[in-house]
Formats: sequence, structure tokens, C-alpha cells
Amino acid sequence: MSDVGGIAADRLRSFIERIERLEEEKAALTADIREVFAEAKANGFDTKIMRQVVRLRKMESADRAEQEMLLDLYKRALGMAEAELAEAG
Repeated sequence: MSDVGGIAADRLRSFIERIERLEEEKAALTADIREVFAEAKANGFDTKIMRQVVRLRKMESADRAEQEMLLDLYKRALGMAEAELAEAG
């Protein structure tokens, strides 16, 4: 292993190459996810809502409930809850 300024160059190169491979894999996965969303959109699904559902499913149940409670509280504070009820009815 060559040592430059106290840095093991071969070890550093190995880390950099692993990171680069993972970045390539991440880009490929991102493209695959984009294709799935495009397919869903072509089938009439709202991809913006789908992204929210995916984000919510990653959350713990208690965290999700707290977030929904706070959102409802903020909407009521801004008078938005009443407007939603009027629009629905």
C-alpha cells in the first residue's frame, strides 16, 4: 500500500470506488422509481399523492398520528377545516 502524507492511497481509492459504484446504483434505482411513477400516472393515479403515501408509510404509526393531529390543529387555527367541511357538504 502506498502511503502519501499519512494516507493509505489504496484504501482511499477502494472507498472512493465503492462510493462511485453505489452512486451509479442509486441513479439507476432513481430512474426505475421515476418509471414506476410515470406508469402509475399513465394509469390515472395522482403521483403527488402516491409520493405522500409512500412517505407516510415509512413513518411510525405514532409519528404519523401526531403529524395528522398537528396538521388538523393548524388547519382549524387558520379556518381551513370549516372550509373543507363546507366544500364536502
